[in-house]
Amino acid sequence: MAAQFMKRILSGNEAVARGCYEAGLHVATAYPGTPSTEILENISQYSEIYSEWSPNEKVAFEVAMGATFEGARALVAMKHVGLNVAADPFMSVSLVGAPGGLVVVSADDPGMHSSQNEQDNRTYAKFAGYPCLEPADSQEAKDFIADALKISVEYDVPVLYRMTTRVCHSKGIVNCQERKEYPVIGFQRDPKKFVVLPAHARVRHQWSTERLDKIRRFAENTSLNRIEPGDPKIGIITHGVTYQYVKEIVPGTSILKLGMTYPLPFNKIRKFFEQVERLFVIEELEPFIEEQVKAAGIECEGKKYWTNLGEMSPDVVMEGLIRAEVISKQKTVVKAEPVIPRPPVFCPGCPHRGVYYVLSKLKTVICTDIGCYTLGVLPPLNAGDTCVEMGASIGVAAGMTKARKIGKGIVATIGDSTFIHSGMTGLLNAVNNRSAITIIIMDNRITAMTGGQYHPGTGKQLNGSETRKVDLAKICKALGAERIKVIDPYDLKQTESVLKEEISLDELSVVITNRPCALYPPENRKQVCEIPFRVNHDLCIGCHACLRVSCPAISESDRLTEKNKTKSQIDTALCTGCSVCAQVCPVGAIQRIENR
Repeated sequence: MAAQFMKRILSGNEAVARGCYEAGLHVATAYPGTPSTEILENISQYSEIYSEWSPNEKVAFEVAMGATFEGARALVAMKHVGLNVAADPFMSVSLVGAPGGLVVVSADDPGMHSSQNEQDNRTYAKFAGYPCLEPADSQEAKDFIADALKISVEYDVPVLYRMTTRVCHSKGIVNCQERKEYPVIGFQRDPKKFVVLPAHARVRHQWSTERLDKIRRFAENTSLNRIEPGDPKIGIITHGVTYQYVKEIVPGTSILKLGMTYPLPFNKIRKFFEQVERLFVIEELEPFIEEQVKAAGIECEGKKYWTNLGEMSPDVVMEGLIRAEVISKQKTVVKAEPVIPRPPVFCPGCPHRGVYYVLSKLKTVICTDIGCYTLGVLPPLNAGDTCVEMGASIGVAAGMTKARKIGKGIVATIGDSTFIHSGMTGLLNAVNNRSAITIIIMDNRITAMTGGQYHPGTGKQLNGSETRKVDLAKICKALGAERIKVIDPYDLKQTESVLKEEISLDELSVVITNRPCALYPPENRKQVCEIPFRVNHDLCIGCHACLRVSCPAISESDRLTEKNKTKSQIDTALCTGCSVCAQVCPVGAIQRIENR
């Protein structure tokens, strides 16, 4: 490799991809979800690795599982809640093993920057008997992939590779190396290993327990867990990005840095305990390490001073150490400057805007789902009443209808990628049980919220090559839906007319929108972008009806009406010409710019 390529500035996600390349990975799969998305996007740039977006995390896991059964080195990536979707194969494959090597990346999101919860997926490792590795920076994010695959192959065990948002997205200098090639050994037929019948599973459970004992012995000696000697007044056990914060706040202290957080090296921890006067465990979210250390009879302190809510930061670490009277209150770190909050909104030209504008007028119950369309719940649209997890909207709407015993008036909104991910079974259930709900599939032909990834409804694979494009209307018909209508969400009159009719019916119906995302992929924008609009201030009466469509291209101007109301204005650089604002203006003050 040329010298100029030996050092790179990489995010944690980019570094994981690089680590996969260097460690000879053969197959990588995922379903996009922040903060994990960029892992597969970057792996796809390495032609030596087959990579794919799968319809959901369970399928992604199963494809990677099949690859390791074939003796290939495989990785599957997902955000933390995605592991809930993949939990079935995740648990069972622990008894089977991973003959070719299997790394399961769980990108946790402490602080819930883009998630509905902040679960700590280290507990999954303990639950299933996986070793758990946690990198603390981009260099480790790359290097630990090779370690994870080595452990996986040597012990015939899948490895949980836990990232967190800060490690995923922060950048650092990474030393890169050449790729190492490994042969795909092929499937070795062994029904007692690969077929988890109860009789086989009982034997495999005993085997997996003995395997975990071997990995415990490995944890004691691996360089992944290291003692950094320092001031013996306090000792700190820490891991992941929290290690960086500890080093910043109390440099020179004694640290046991854990790169493998399950199983724990209790002999090493006892040795460390004997070297210090007070032992602390500083970890993000749950007291996963602390509880195990205390259960082993080793005295330590932790969540007494640090909460299990939200993410760690240098300030949080410092404040806990102050409460523990380890450092003085004079210790300071640079405080982040306050910034003006910017709540998320639909992009200019977003096809979801018109639907939610109409739904907000109809005053119906709206069960929404995970994706861009969740933004409809926010002011000024205020069009969303429930949102729990991927694919739930249809089932929740059906359940509410059955509980009400009134077969109309409840709407379920769901996106195209989410419908394919886990909405289809909800529709099948609703059809089978005659749930009289209105399902709106907002087909913007891309997985938009995570940055524009392809899915089976786009007709393209991860690498951009053409493939078969599924037809959502035909899927719905095949699942038993009889009333299926397609609408243009930019046409407010049509949208309102169709939704009013469908919501009033005492039977199930499906409405599918037909406008693509305004941003992804780039060619879609050409389909949306027309001549932009402007506000004719001679006609504007300052009613602000246009502001209620929640478009970031529209704002108040410094011009006033005779009644001292502010007139609106449109940023033509942002306007896509979708015309929704012009349709809601009661006086025709929003007009196309004809001379450009």
